[in-house]
Formats: sequence, structure tokens, C-alpha cells
Amino acid sequence: MRIPSLTPLLPLLALAACATGEREVPIDVRIARATPAVSVTARGETTPVGTSNADAADDPAIWRNAADPAQSLIVGTDKKAGLYVYGLDGRTRDFLDAGRVNNVDLREGIAIQGKPGLLVAASDRNDPAQAKIALFRLDPASAKLTALGRVNAGQGEAYGVCLYRAAQATYAFIVLKDGTVNQIAIDASGPTPTGRTVRTMKLGTQSEGCAVDDRTGVLYVAEEDIGLWRFDARADAAPSPVKIAAADDRNLVADAEGVAIAPMGERDGYVIVSSQGDNAYTLYRMSGDSYVGRFRIVDGAVGGAEETDGIDLILGDFGPAYPGGLFVAQDGFNAAAAQNFKLVAWDDVVKALGLKD
Repeated sequence: MRIPSLTPLLPLLALAACATGEREVPIDVRIARATPAVSVTARGETTPVGTSNADAADDPAIWRNAADPAQSLIVGTDKKAGLYVYGLDGRTRDFLDAGRVNNVDLREGIAIQGKPGLLVAASDRNDPAQAKIALFRLDPASAKLTALGRVNAGQGEAYGVCLYRAAQATYAFIVLKDGTVNQIAIDASGPTPTGRTVRTMKLGTQSEGCAVDDRTGVLYVAEEDIGLWRFDARADAAPSPVKIAAADDRNLVADAEGVAIAPMGERDGYVIVSSQGDNAYTLYRMSGDSYVGRFRIVDGAVGGAEETDGIDLILGDFGPAYPGGLFVAQDGFNAAAAQNFKLVAWDDVVKALGLKD
């Protein structure tokens, strides 16, 4: 489906809704009754993932090369096959057969086998009864991934994952499909990585997307049919969630999927959620949890994005095409090709929504 030309594709979308368990409401109806969203266009896109004719691409993670922004990288999952690494031109730089990995996140400056490196973590669904976190090293120079190993992450199906770099440790939050969230202390400094569960939290129903603000120690998790929550990410904090927003089919249309953050100043910024049910993205202010606005990626130089699962956002200079930051969204309906990821300049979102900071 491509906005605004929706009608010819409604039968396909109805089939997709049946296959994924979404409510069987036509997409044009969901868009019409939701809060209006401004339009932006993508400035680039990645090559499609290798698994065709399937819901395969899922979640991106962005690494910004501060020394040479144009050489920044994007890691993306093909949840049927493994991990891709893309350049900002969208071309594939590497692929690693990791099996069924769903979501992905990364942090740099982490101790990996004795020296600082770029750590990539993916939620490993190869065993749906025993969640694991698959860990990798990403070489920024060659854009190559190296598998480090897997650590146990609890009983259940691994779904979402996000990393948190705290002063005392590096943690991975693994979101299980039933809404359980396990906090795992990760140690990749030795020959084989280890993981230790330090805390367990729980949401009531299926959940997936998550992101952590390392500045403030706040964890954001999307419960697909219910809404957006935040937790205190500190390992010794109470495991009590605070609801930020409901999936009310107005500002946030279920399924609520990917989560990303735009940190600004010392404690403020925005948290962005994929409003998958109406092909939009919803922003909330970190200070006060207030609703800010919504945007949608429509056809332009490249196609728009629909049925988005995972998203990521990193602020800063990414070169001439993305001078203020890069927003990446999975595209769940990429015309006749396999699914891929769309690249949007954050400056375009700021301008479209009239954001001021």
C-alpha cells in the first residue's frame, strides 16, 4: 500500500491483517479516524532483505560515525535469516546468517574480548521456548559482523531487545512475546560472553519494541494493543511500569510496535512509537509524557513506509543528506520487492511537525 492511493491494495492489506492477527479494519478507515499525521518523504532506502514474499525485515539499529558521518552504518534484521549491515547509500555491506533474530540494538565503547568495541545485540528466536540474546561485534571499518555467542534470557519467545549502558554495567532488556521483560547484565569482555538476569518486569499482553535513554535511565516499552509504558531502568529499581499513552486508535493505533528516542538537553526529548495500525509514527515529550504529534512516510523519491515494525533514530550529523539526524523505519509493504528499510532526515520531521527546542 502506498499513501494516498489506498483503494487498489485493500484486498492485499486485508489478507495481511488476517495473517498477522491484526484487527480486520480497512487501512483507509483506520487512517480516517486517527488523529491527522503530517507527511514526510524518505531520502533513501536499503536494498531489500533476502527473504521474499514474507514478513521478514523487522528492526534497525543505527551507528553514527562521528569522525566521518557519511560512513555511518545501519544494522537490520531479516527475522527469517539473520542480520544485514547497510551503508547510508542503502547498499548491503555485510550479511550474517544468524537464523531467527527479531530485534536489534547496539552500543559502542563496550569491552569486547579485552578491548573497546561496537556491541550488537539481537533477540534470538531460534528456540521459541528459550529466549536468548545473540551478541556480535561490528567492525566499523569493514562493516563486518562477527558472532560472539548467545546468552540465556529466560523462558519464552524472544521478541524485542534494547541495550542500556549504565555506569556500573551494560544491560540488555529482552522483551518476551507474552509481555515479560528481563533485564540481563551482559559481559562480553572474556572469550565467551555471559549474561545474568538481574530483574524481571511484566506487562499484561504481547509486547515488543523498546528503547532506553542512557542519560536518564528510563526504559520505554510498547505493549502492542495497550500502549506505551516506561520503567526505571536501574537494576535495583522497583519493576513498576508507568503508562505514557494508550493505544486509543486516535493518537496511537494498535499495533504499537517499534520505539525510538530523540534525547535533547540533559533530560528532555521525544519518544517515538510506530503506530503500525495506520502506518504512522507518534511522538511524546519525555518531560511530562505529553502527546506532541504524528507523521507518516509517504511516496517521494523512494516509496513510503507501511506496517512498520521496528524503528531507530540517532541525532547528529550524518552528512549532507541527513545533517540533523537519521530516522530509519522498516517498510512492511515494499511494492513487488521484499521488505526493506526507509531512511528519513530528522530535519524533515522537525520541519513538518514544527518542533522547537
